[in-house]
Amino acid sequence: MDGRTACDPTLQPMKIIFAGTPVFASVALQRLHAAGFEIALVLSQPDRPAGRGMKLQASPVKQFALEHHIPVAQPRSLRLDGKYPEDAAAARQMIESADADAMVVAAYGLILPQWVLNVMGGAPHEAGEHEADRPAAGPPQGGAAPSGGSDPRKRRSVGAHDFKWGCLNIHASLLPRWRGAAPIHRAIEAGDAETGVTIMQMDAGLDTGDMLLTERLAIGEEETTASLHDRLAELGGRMIVEALELAACGGLRPVAQPAEGVTYAHKIEKAEALIDWRQSAIALARRVRAFDPFPGASFVAGSEAVKLWSARAEAGTAPEAPGTVLTVADDGIRVQTGDGVLALTALQRAGGKRLPVGDFLRGFTLAPGQVLSGAGTSTVVG
Repeated sequence: MDGRTACDPTLQPMKIIFAGTPVFASVALQRLHAAGFEIALVLSQPDRPAGRGMKLQASPVKQFALEHHIPVAQPRSLRLDGKYPEDAAAARQMIESADADAMVVAAYGLILPQWVLNVMGGAPHEAGEHEADRPAAGPPQGGAAPSGGSDPRKRRSVGAHDFKWGCLNIHASLLPRWRGAAPIHRAIEAGDAETGVTIMQMDAGLDTGDMLLTERLAIGEEETTASLHDRLAELGGRMIVEALELAACGGLRPVAQPAEGVTYAHKIEKAEALIDWRQSAIALARRVRAFDPFPGASFVAGSEAVKLWSARAEAGTAPEAPGTVLTVADDGIRVQTGDGVLALTALQRAGGKRLPVGDFLRGFTLAPGQVLSGAGTSTVVG
């Protein structure tokens, strides 16, 4: 259930601030720009070193903003009492000066402190009030009718600033499942059959705010984080445009998240990449897909670290210890796990390219009986 209600779709979009950093966020920014929203300010994380030369590179969101002459702020922190108070103070001045109706947040990477939520405002409702008892959030009743013609690139000249929608987050899960930093990875790793996007109204908690729109998306059997990310980014871009268009005419009602079904998508740590062969083949195959493209699953063969990019679980068992190579063939390197057999089908040596197993074996020797190292083993790599 989400907060869609019928409203007049001819009203003009709002003036917004956009906060985001990676490709997932840039897709939404592109959709908002194409839909004619007035984007008064973009917040993105500071430029980071990247590539072989480790030169400073602007984020995808910043690149789009500069290409379209949108003002950009890149504070190192938004905490006024933090390590970079001057950054936070400058950002606050820019946010207040923008006088926007809403802030859209998508994978920004910085925590929004309470002052940001206060400046941006939000849908007014009393604690404990049921969704059915709330009025439709939007311009106050009795206010002047919006005007400005039919050109979708013009803002509403009356009514837009009578109400602020606060900070709206594009979250890549069906809340309250997978609150937190890595919802796409964790959904695949857990073997979820579906996920989706929730447009939520941010509050002081971790992804605990009221839901505005939700849409479901099936997770394919061979889905990786890379492929699911792209589909969710497109879905999120379409949904945030719809949400703001509905919000502009009072067509959304905030809906509280259910108390049941809360899970947390903890940040992906590089240490998780090392395969634990004691796990089941099914769990390991899911983890390989979940960790593509980052951080990539890996194991150690002899003294060399190898990335594993594709694998499938197969039935069967053998008396050998988990991590033991059973067979080596062009259609897969079969390895015993704690439950079942994992066929490794795409691999990569350090400094090399991702290769199908047949091509990989032409430059790398593995033999039945060899034991591969990973998490939970005592093998020391020199």
